[in-house]
Amino acid sequence: MGLFLDIKKKFETFSLSVHLQTEVPITGLLGASGCGKSMTLRCIAGIERPDEGKIILNGQTLFDSEKHINLPPQKRGVGYLFQNYALFPNMTVEQNILAGLSKEKSKIRKREVLSEMLELFSLTELRRRRPHELSGGQAQRAALARILASDPQLLLLDEPFSALDTYLREQLQVQMLETLKEFGKDTILVTHSRDEAYHMCEQVALMEKGHIFSFGAMKSVFANPRTIAGARITGCKNIAKAQKTGEREIFVPKWGISLSLEKPVDDSLEAIGIRAHAFLPAPAKNNAHMTIPFPVVFSGELEEPFEWILQFRFQNQTPDSISLWWRIPKEQYPKTLPKYLYLSLDDVLLLYRQKMDN
Repeated sequence: MGLFLDIKKKFETFSLSVHLQTEVPITGLLGASGCGKSMTLRCIAGIERPDEGKIILNGQTLFDSEKHINLPPQKRGVGYLFQNYALFPNMTVEQNILAGLSKEKSKIRKREVLSEMLELFSLTELRRRRPHELSGGQAQRAALARILASDPQLLLLDEPFSALDTYLREQLQVQMLETLKEFGKDTILVTHSRDEAYHMCEQVALMEKGHIFSFGAMKSVFANPRTIAGARITGCKNIAKAQKTGEREIFVPKWGISLSLEKPVDDSLEAIGIRAHAFLPAPAKNNAHMTIPFPVVFSGELEEPFEWILQFRFQNQTPDSISLWWRIPKEQYPKTLPKYLYLSLDDVLLLYRQKMDN
């Protein structure tokens, strides 16, 4: 049945208004720091009390302002992995995991679950260590073992990889995915990293200023973010204001280009976006009729470990506008920079005026 969330809460400088219903095992909350992601988790867990609304988990009401229901955190069946993991500093790994089994009365069952968690998270040899003796990855595994030992109905992950270096982060994402598959219940992952969300989540909610403005299947949201904020959060580097000039026609003043599209354009068009990987040095062989050329002038370049970012301007681009990005693998760096770049009309993101869901 999953999680149903429809809540509002006002703070002195911030208002949270979130509507969300999970439909797959792992849902991501993606947005910049301070947009309300962690506060949403705190409301679900019962750490913060919403001003109004409902929170229902697998058919059980955790919070209902009209019915005056507000279950305490320990009765919600929710496991919360904090950014700093929140291990008890004076306890060993073993003792921390046992703390997650405080409701279990059987000593035999406690020992069984403890052994299962130590083995599952490869912590057996670390069972006597305290948190300050653990690496970041080990501490994360210990914290997750403590949470899952209590067999929660919902797992909340609050930026679980933010304190880790890139290599360890990627390794632990793979391990975490395997663990969550075994967990087999709903998980909500809070992150500001689009790559992290894309790697781990099946559906995603994009958040800004306390509101969810886009929600759906991960690949669908990335393929069609629909708003400027959505395009930015999902990593689009080339965004410019645009005007609708016909049923399927648009004009981009800053870039000095016009486009005739296959799809109709809504009257609420605000901008367009083009991802840096979308440009081509030659027409697409399998979609030539949909690929259009633009004369360009290159203005700079940035080298990355495995790619080049080539900066360019359209021929009629206004002087006060910034250069666009064309991102290519290093082995595809052209011997001679092309005079034209080609773009498939399917790769043009139409971005509309933002409408909040709440």
